[in-house]
Amino acid sequence: MAGALQGQVAVVTGGSRGIGRACAIALANEGADVVINYTSNEDAAKATAAECEQAGVKTLVVQADVSKAEDSQALIKAAEDAFGKVDILINNAGINRDKTIQRMTVEDWDAVIETDLSSIFYLTNAALGGMRERNYGRIVNMSSVIGQMGNIGQANYSAAKAGMIAFTKTAAKELARFGITVNAVCPGFIETDMVTALSDEIKETLIKAIPLGRFGTAEEVADTVVFICKPTGAWYTGAQFSMNGGQYM
Repeated sequence: MAGALQGQVAVVTGGSRGIGRACAIALANEGADVVINYTSNEDAAKATAAECEQAGVKTLVVQADVSKAEDSQALIKAAEDAFGKVDILINNAGINRDKTIQRMTVEDWDAVIETDLSSIFYLTNAALGGMRERNYGRIVNMSSVIGQMGNIGQANYSAAKAGMIAFTKTAAKELARFGITVNAVCPGFIETDMVTALSDEIKETLIKAIPLGRFGTAEEVADTVVFICKPTGAWYTGAQFSMNGGQYM
């Protein structure tokens, strides 16, 4: 039975692990061919591709540092050269360099802003030409609950993630007339490498702040992304999907 995204092509940045990996697999399970971007972990990206291919779809693994405009453009070009188009863009790549404002360096600030925020402009800008020609596109920007509520020690990360939400709203207004939807997903604390590396004490403190009493899973985030990309999400644009277990309302 064909999936709802049969014949579509999805680009997932930061697709080698965590939420990006879960999104790539979930999109493949709905029939989309998937381009998996990674920065440094080629083996993990290839493992993600292999799992996607079990759904019977085609994949492409592309190394690119999306904090750089030329790499971002090359990623979209590689996808279009291989598959002829890009229908879905999942802007998931992100890093954190957590320090208080007083201790934060210019390099800490720039690295996070360029990777988490500038990248979504570079990639959206590169993908728009083809999407406009076909009068169709789905762009999903992976923001964060931290962009909605702020957090001590994360001025760079919270600014980048809040900027993603503002970018999403503006892009949604600009691109609606071309049949392109743009939405932001704002996960709370998710069971990824970043969270599992925390001490038990910190994890316990975080869980106490979540009314549903647990961390989310990457698969739950991926299910939301797929919902937006399928016909079920066709009338959502400029929206923030706040999935955080009730931590921020």
